[in-house]
Amino acid sequence: MHGFVDLRSDTVTRPTDAMRRAMADADVGDAGRGEDPTVNALEAEVAELLGKADALFMPSGTMSNQVALRVLARPGEGVIVGARQHIVRVEDTGPSGARVRWLSVDDTNGVLDPREVERTALQAQGAPGPTTMIAVENTHAAAGGRVWQVSDLHLLADVAAHLGLAVHMDGARLWNASVASGEDEADLTAAATTVACCLSKGLAAPVGSLLAGPADVVEAARDIRRRLGGTMRQAGVLAAAGIIALHQMRERLVEDHERAARLALAVAERWPDLGFDPLAVQTNIVAFAHARPGELIAFLEANGVLATMTGPAGVRLVTHLDVDDDGVERACRALADSPR
Repeated sequence: MHGFVDLRSDTVTRPTDAMRRAMADADVGDAGRGEDPTVNALEAEVAELLGKADALFMPSGTMSNQVALRVLARPGEGVIVGARQHIVRVEDTGPSGARVRWLSVDDTNGVLDPREVERTALQAQGAPGPTTMIAVENTHAAAGGRVWQVSDLHLLADVAAHLGLAVHMDGARLWNASVASGEDEADLTAAATTVACCLSKGLAAPVGSLLAGPADVVEAARDIRRRLGGTMRQAGVLAAAGIIALHQMRERLVEDHERAARLALAVAERWPDLGFDPLAVQTNIVAFAHARPGELIAFLEANGVLATMTGPAGVRLVTHLDVDDDGVERACRALADSPR
C-alpha cells in the first residue's frame, strides 16, 4: 500500500524495473509442453543451485508443498511435521485434497528434535496408513524466521534414512536461510528429498515457486501439477522475473536482515518485560507476543506502518526490498510511541 511502511510480509514487494524489462523481452513457448526456453532455464538453474536432478516451476509455494505431499505420501499416510509449520497451519490439505495424517512434533524453536521424530514414527507403527515422510520448514516463519543448521538437518536425515522416510523441505525463505547461515543452498538442501522454494518471498519476483528433487519425483510432480490445474503456458514472462530475482536479489537479503535487527531492538526497548530477545532474530522476520496485538496494529497503521497479527497474542514485522532505511526508522519511531 502506497504511503505506508508495509511490514506485513515479504510477498508485498513490487517487481523491479529489471524484472519488468525481462518479462517484456522474455523468449516464451508452451511451458505445458516443455517448450518455454525461459522456464526451462529457470528450472535448470534452480536444480543446480539446490543440488537436485530437476526442478519444476509452480504458481505458488503452497502448490509446491502440496504436490510434494501427493508424490511422497498417499492419502491417509503419516507425515511427521512441526505443529506450527506453514504446511499445517495455513495449507492443511491445500489444493491437493489429500488428507494426510499429521504426526505433529514440537517446533517451538523452529527445528525438530530427531529423537522426538524417531519416537513419533515408532509410536505410529501399526496405525492405519504407514508413515512415509518428514516435513521441515527453513526458515521457520512461525518461529520468527529461524534457520536450520546444516548439522541439525543431517541428524534428521540420518533418522529418516534409518526409518525409510522421505524428507520434504518447505524452503519458502531458503534464500534467507542461506544468507543468514553463510551456507550454500545446496548444502542446506542436501538432506532433503524434495525442496520447495519461493521466488516471491524475499527475492521480490511477482509470482512463482519451484519444487526440486530427483528426476522421477519431479516427473511425477509434473503430472500432479497438471491435474491440479497448475500447468502454465507462456510462463516465461513470469520465469524471466524469477531469473532476475535469483541473480540480483539473493545477496541483498543481508540488508533485510540488518533492518529486521533494528526493528527487533526497537521492540525490545519499548517492551522490556516481554522476554523478547532481539538477538534471536536471524533473518527478516520479527515476531513477538503482545497483550493487545489488535490495538498495537491499529496504532501502527494510524502512524503509517502496516503489521500482521499472528494468533490472539502475536505480532509480526517482515522486512523486504520495498522497506528502506528511512522506512525502518519510521517504523521504529512508531513502535517507540506505541501503547504499552
